[in-house]
Amino acid sequence: MTLQDLPTLNASLNTIAGFLLLNGYIAIKKGKKELHKKLMISALGFSAAFLTSYLIYHYNVPSKKFPDLGWIKTLYLIILVPHIILAALMVPMILKTFWHAFRGEWDRHKKIAKITFPIWMYVSVTGVLVYLMLYQWFA
Repeated sequence: MTLQDLPTLNASLNTIAGFLLLNGYIAIKKGKKELHKKLMISALGFSAAFLTSYLIYHYNVPSKKFPDLGWIKTLYLIILVPHIILAALMVPMILKTFWHAFRGEWDRHKKIAKITFPIWMYVSVTGVLVYLMLYQWFA
């Protein structure tokens, strides 16, 4: 594996994290607390692996510029800007959500999870979309 393989790895890790998140959400809605716990811990692990790989890649490789394709570039930026902002904000939110669960503070966990979950899902899904637009569809 080389540095050039990391964007594909990152998109794969984001895809898996999104899948785990969605299934964790479904599990808790069905009252399957143990399954929810396992899925959410797995999502955290895949997201942590993603973040590690992402930081290694961007430390070593300059940012790739999106080509000037008119409205397509505008669409890309509309997806990218909130993705970046929410990605930065979600890390402490995820840690706080997990902290409350770890401590058994279920009311506090549930309250912040209602905010954390959609942001985490958005960042996971748009991360894959940004990858596809930047490295596959309009490379």
